[in-house]
Amino acid sequence: MVLIGGPFLMLRLTPHGRLVAAPAEDVATVDPALARRLGKAFGRGVGYGLLRLGAAEVGQVLPAVLSWWREFGTLYVTAVCALPDADDCGGRLRVPPPPNEQLDAIALAAPPMPGGEYLTADVLRSLWSELEVAFRDELSEAGGSVQDLLRGLNPAWNLVGRVHFNLAENRRDEAAPFAFLATYTTRLSGHAKAQHTPLGQALREYAGAANRHRLLSLLLPVQRAAESCDWLRDMVEAGEIFHPLRWSAGEAWRLLRDVSLLDRAGVVVRMPANWSAGRPPRPRVTATVGGRVPSVLGLEALLDFQVGITLEGEALTRREIEELLARTEGLALVRGRWVEVDHARLERTLGRMRAVEKLAGRDGLPFAAAMQLLAGTDVAAAEGRDGLDPEWAGAVAGPWLAEILSDLRSPAALAGADPGRDLHGTLRPYQVVGVRWLHLLSRLGLGACLADDMGLGKTVQVLALLLVARRETGAKREPCLLVAPASILANWAAETARFAPDLKMLVAHPSALPAGELKAIGPKQLAKLDLVITSYGSLLRLPWLAETSWRLVILDEAQAIKNPGAKQTRAARKLQARARIALTGTPVENRLADLWSIFDFINPGLLGSAKEFTAYTKRLSTRSHNAYAPLRELVRPYILRRMKTDRSVIADLPDKTEVKAW
Repeated sequence: MVLIGGPFLMLRLTPHGRLVAAPAEDVATVDPALARRLGKAFGRGVGYGLLRLGAAEVGQVLPAVLSWWREFGTLYVTAVCALPDADDCGGRLRVPPPPNEQLDAIALAAPPMPGGEYLTADVLRSLWSELEVAFRDELSEAGGSVQDLLRGLNPAWNLVGRVHFNLAENRRDEAAPFAFLATYTTRLSGHAKAQHTPLGQALREYAGAANRHRLLSLLLPVQRAAESCDWLRDMVEAGEIFHPLRWSAGEAWRLLRDVSLLDRAGVVVRMPANWSAGRPPRPRVTATVGGRVPSVLGLEALLDFQVGITLEGEALTRREIEELLARTEGLALVRGRWVEVDHARLERTLGRMRAVEKLAGRDGLPFAAAMQLLAGTDVAAAEGRDGLDPEWAGAVAGPWLAEILSDLRSPAALAGADPGRDLHGTLRPYQVVGVRWLHLLSRLGLGACLADDMGLGKTVQVLALLLVARRETGAKREPCLLVAPASILANWAAETARFAPDLKMLVAHPSALPAGELKAIGPKQLAKLDLVITSYGSLLRLPWLAETSWRLVILDEAQAIKNPGAKQTRAARKLQARARIALTGTPVENRLADLWSIFDFINPGLLGSAKEFTAYTKRLSTRSHNAYAPLRELVRPYILRRMKTDRSVIADLPDKTEVKAW
């Protein structure tokens, strides 16, 4: 562990999944006092640092990476608060980590960070264990209760006698279809479950001057909430808060509307058990994209687009939609279920989606726009204009597109794309997956970024793909272009001759051909070739490279085009191809500028223009939760990255691997 020594803080992951804190002058400035506090905590160990972030610094403004790690620390502290017997566990306190699915989602939503490519569910589970060790140590050193420890870290953590507002459905009473009861929690029942007791019982249990402070402490969150909620203030003044009540749908809506206020005041709200995520279901404007195979594949594909309103995945009828839109706001009974309705947001969202549907009905929805819609993002949104409200709208892939995306996200299940005996070598299982994934994307006319670690065989995977493409063309050859730094052209030529000798290859570079012959190459000669290998510099000197329509264009060491304004970057973008592939051994997702540059080559328009993308990522950085999840969801189908630390790769590698060219 590196002790922080200044006002700058960087957290990075090592290839072995260790979180390291260190000073760094190329990240956002952290308040010096905060940096010293975090430095002291991380100096003891990573668990202490994460605990400090998650429990004590919840009110601090932090850079995106620190803010994301704070969310992880807060998740652990929240889990501690949910333990009904935390104080009875002592040094044996055990907080189960979240399930794998949740840890995977947390890792996927991480912002770009140094070493972010090593972030996995296993790494987060290990860090969870370190948090637990640190919490036990802190608890032992404090010598008090869990409540005392958390209060010392931040007064917002209030565990003692929390009041719960309980709302339940009462289907047998049409006039008052809801019931309300305020309760408070006691220690434990005989079955180690949190025990709820009606709040009225507190008046009797805490009767007398000796217990007055306990009663006041219990009711303090209710009093805080009453300052902001008029309806609650009236209930408290009338004493109704201490009795069970019959409520109308309108009264239940008041509670639902003010859940965030109650939560901030320290009151826990418990909704009917059949309300998922603590709220009644909402009707959602749902767009279905890509139900049918488009007439043209690739980035030029125009997808079908249909809009409707669904309730928990079920399409509503036109009459049901009209009845919903006729309401203002509140709770409505639809198909025997209580539904939350916000007329203004629902109508506004439906109007925007209908406008898109009308345009798509004439021409179809552009592929890039469809992918952005599915990812829940709007890269080109104007300044100050929000995208679609994810709480009230969403998009789903139709049958054709859903199958394609499933294959791209889970390439291990793909079949076909076998180079057979034409490949003079044996592909390892993960390389077979890579070839199939590249083949699917190129067949669809979409760009791909193969970002395997150096030494995992990107070269042989590309050569296998070219052999598959050669077999599919039959007697007619369709040349592919490979662009690489001049220093490795000889390696590519040697590896092609070694693994794919049947490919008709030409090295278009002054080191291999005289300048006159290079400039004289034309369509007649290219029609006899399978592969042309050239350098980035040659793109500027040989006009015919940009004039030729290639089956595939492949850029090796694609970080060479990370500068959008460079001449060789502009030349690479002018190349014509049915599909494009970028090869790189660096994690392009961890540097936003590199990510845009790579994608502007392989899938132009998917991430918008450079200006639009910069504005979009700036908007993402201001989000409070899972800030970069939409961007990662958008680019994930087109990036395949395997690392030497991956268990599936490690198990497949020989004991010693000597890599000369790939």
